[in-house]
Amino acid sequence: MARIASIGALALAALTLAGCGFTPLYGRPGVGATLSSVQVSAPTGRAGQLMREHLDDALSRDSNLKPQYRMDLQISEQRYPRGIRVDNVATRYEYVLTAAYTLVSTADGATAKVGRVRVEVTYDSADQPYASVAAQQDAQDRAAGEAARKIELELATWLAGAKS
Repeated sequence: MARIASIGALALAALTLAGCGFTPLYGRPGVGATLSSVQVSAPTGRAGQLMREHLDDALSRDSNLKPQYRMDLQISEQRYPRGIRVDNVATRYEYVLTAAYTLVSTADGATAKVGRVRVEVTYDSADQPYASVAAQQDAQDRAAGEAARKIELELATWLAGAKS
């Protein structure tokens, strides 16, 4: 009896969701195809390279498509010492990556969208120099990946709104 009631509740919930007009973000026509036709222009340096790689992956960049948009990135990085020991040496750092982007239409050169994302990650600083550098580079990579994910979500939301 309880099983029949739970199946009935599940069917009722499915019917309710079907009638509310919910459409998945990537279910809108053209969102995925437009995202994959964004060409990323990132600044030089390790953080810029990481951002471009993560954005190409997040947007599923298709190099065979003619770009509909060009994304110009400006990146700023800050590192703040946290977890100071009694000998005034930091054992933990906070790494902040801010990525400002401008989406430009390749058809007419008009600015289509401007945005900014900020990501904060922390990492431990080790007494061994190599381990400390590796931890800092890992934090840079994690921050770039999270910033790319945030930019992808902003663009997909914007495209879904523009296409409807």
